[in-house]
Amino acid sequence: MHLRTAVNLGNLLLSLSEITDSTPAIAQHQLRTAFIALEISKVAGVDRSLTEDIFAASLLHDIGALTVEEKIALHQSEDVDSNPHCIRGSLLLGKTSWFSSIAPIVRFHHTPWNEWHQPITSPMVFASQVIYLADFVERLIDRNQYILYQHQSIIDQVSAMRNISVHQEIIDAFLEVSRYEEFWLDLDSSRLYSSLFYEGPYRHIEIDIQGVSEIAKLFRDIIDFKSSFTATHTAGVAACAAKMGAFFGFTPLEVTMLEIAGNLHDIGKLIIPNAILEKPGKLTEDEYALIKSHTYYTYHTIHNIKGLEQIAHWAAMHHERLDGSGYPFHYNSSQLDIGARIMAVADIFTALSEDRPYRKGMPQNEIYQLLNSQVRQNYIDGKIVALLFDHYDEINTYVRENQEQARQFYERRFKTINFCHTA
Repeated sequence: MHLRTAVNLGNLLLSLSEITDSTPAIAQHQLRTAFIALEISKVAGVDRSLTEDIFAASLLHDIGALTVEEKIALHQSEDVDSNPHCIRGSLLLGKTSWFSSIAPIVRFHHTPWNEWHQPITSPMVFASQVIYLADFVERLIDRNQYILYQHQSIIDQVSAMRNISVHQEIIDAFLEVSRYEEFWLDLDSSRLYSSLFYEGPYRHIEIDIQGVSEIAKLFRDIIDFKSSFTATHTAGVAACAAKMGAFFGFTPLEVTMLEIAGNLHDIGKLIIPNAILEKPGKLTEDEYALIKSHTYYTYHTIHNIKGLEQIAHWAAMHHERLDGSGYPFHYNSSQLDIGARIMAVADIFTALSEDRPYRKGMPQNEIYQLLNSQVRQNYIDGKIVALLFDHYDEINTYVRENQEQARQFYERRFKTINFCHTA
């Protein structure tokens, strides 16, 4: 097994940002916003450090809009209250040392210029204003119309915002860059990811496996907090997989990789509307087909990050079965390594043992019976199930501790955000 201990930060952020906007109505919204913001920054002569902050904040500015429904509403309407997702995004980023410096930028990226009481020379104010305009421009674009049929109308609308919603300096920078058809064609290009990867400010910056682990925990919360049905599920799966990996004899690096895989295993669910995830009755055939796609998107999101290929395999195989009847790849026992088998058991165990709004978690004896039933059907690995129950108390305690930490943050600081702050 070849293991890399560092990945490119731009590659990581672009892929994680892209999956949060994979619904067709808002596809690549944050990537396109980042492109606009970078071009404004270049014309404005922004220094490297602030350019990096603007780039990262642009790629993550909507992470506080947790559901597909909320993202679409924000993208399509000016009447939606933007404060909750700004506050949630700031709270999530503030927990992560890599992004704590951009948390205030995300917090105020919907604050118009006429509500600021600080000068534009403040880096945080300037960055927030750049993203305010970049986000506004991107949302004006009609994805069903050729970009050069509409760009002049967008320019005219931006011109009218001078010193009202956006500071004159930033408007002028946008008007300068938007004169060129190249800007609009690049913005609308299918090559946008590659352009931002190879030409963006993070193209030469690498992040070690511990940094990847910290960012994976950020996305764990984004995945889990989109629904009270699964508010601590991912935290539990990651903890269970890591503990079982350690008991199995994985190296510390491999255990960290298993934990990362656990924290990202359901990232593909970011494309699933909550109306389906939280549906109280039986899913229709079409709804279940959409649910089954989530592991496909998990795989390709992570696999697109060079160096995380093994993590992609472990993360995405949790609904595969040893007999080949799982989904979406229908891999069989010859294609599912120990990490993938651990992840499958960790996912099932956590789902069965945790409380949900509609039921209490199952006791140990019922979990044992259900898991062993799946072993007999050749769905999951009996050795991994035996390992789980050989160390049940220690694994279960560790899982509960990690879920409780996530639950406390969710319940006390996150769940009820529906208020407004001013700049």
